[in-house]
Amino acid sequence: MDTASTGAYDGVRTAPRALATEAVHAGRDDLARQGLHAPPIDLSTTYPSYDSRAEAARIDAFATDGADLAGPPVYARLGNPTVARFETALARLEGTETAVAFASGMAALSAVLLAAPHAGPRARGGTPVATGLRHAVAVRPLYGCSDHLLTAGLLGTEVTWTDPDGIAGALRPDTGLVMVESPANPTLAEVDLRAVADACGPVPLLVDNTFATPVLQRPAEQGARLVLHSATKYLGGHGDVLAGVVACDEEFAGRLRQIRFATGGVLHPLAGYLLLRGLSTLPVRVRAASANAAELARRLAADPRVARVRYPRLGGAMVAFEVHDDPHEVISRVRLVTPAVSLGSVDTLIQHPASISHRIVDADDRRGAGVTDRLLRLSVGLEDVDDLWADLDRALGAPRERQRAEAPRAAVRRTEAGAAR
Repeated sequence: MDTASTGAYDGVRTAPRALATEAVHAGRDDLARQGLHAPPIDLSTTYPSYDSRAEAARIDAFATDGADLAGPPVYARLGNPTVARFETALARLEGTETAVAFASGMAALSAVLLAAPHAGPRARGGTPVATGLRHAVAVRPLYGCSDHLLTAGLLGTEVTWTDPDGIAGALRPDTGLVMVESPANPTLAEVDLRAVADACGPVPLLVDNTFATPVLQRPAEQGARLVLHSATKYLGGHGDVLAGVVACDEEFAGRLRQIRFATGGVLHPLAGYLLLRGLSTLPVRVRAASANAAELARRLAADPRVARVRYPRLGGAMVAFEVHDDPHEVISRVRLVTPAVSLGSVDTLIQHPASISHRIVDADDRRGAGVTDRLLRLSVGLEDVDDLWADLDRALGAPRERQRAEAPRAAVRRTEAGAAR
């Protein structure tokens, strides 16, 4: 049984439940006792209270450690019951104490950079106040906007870029975070998360788990303190919700909630509802799309029009491949596959990272991380695999006799854990 976490009903711990069971039931355990089947959507922005003294005490408690407010909600920027259900469910799937949801994946990452602890001023009661991360260590490639946020220093963070083997040597006394993405966007490079966590020592490790999802890997089990998702992708799964979430321990979550309250990067309740619904089918969707992706990777690797194919060792629904001819022409010829950014939806998407998702990254840095000008990224959906292949076959263009005669078969390159990026 693929165990996700230990369940809980009315505060009573139960036997561990399989991931598929948690995906359906986590965040919903109380519904039947309330006479409900579907979770309610709470759209309130504010909530009545006739006990202002109690409200003052609860606000003081939140200001001290950012803990979830006990009792009824106060204001939507402090928390929302529908969003809380999604946070509970995602934490259970990732095997962490809790999770904090945001309006987008970049809002979530920005909150982490602002909340990462170091010696800053202190608020009333002696609580450390986050003043922005001074130094981070990161491994390329990352999602292009994540790379840009770190490199540009928009939040005052200095970053040292290194390969996985260089993490320990890149740490400084003021390093507050190490960030990796595995499998990485868009090359699908993988790292040994346990080895990376060991190299971090006491410095928190943030793993972007967007591509793998908790269906394929749970970084917290490998030593990561923070697990980031662009929930827009597989967690939502239908291309109709924008969101981010960080699964972590309660101590770090408190700082994230304080940042979210102060900056306003809150998740809308309707998005929280859609994400909770998306989690219920996450294991089925990821496994079905992964089977399609593995078959397409096999067919692409055998095609002389394709120079190189990358597909992760742990599987997944993402395929990266380089073509001999103009990748822009391939993009222009797809008809069933949708040429668009983003990923993780039920339909298949293709894009040219060097033109869009990673355009904002310096060209030399981009190419140095393996994001070549001929690389295409395919997010494989749930369509029939033969229909998808027929569309890709047409988009790749007529085979050239020279390519058939001279080009070697492109073996599927399954990325090696711990390999340099």
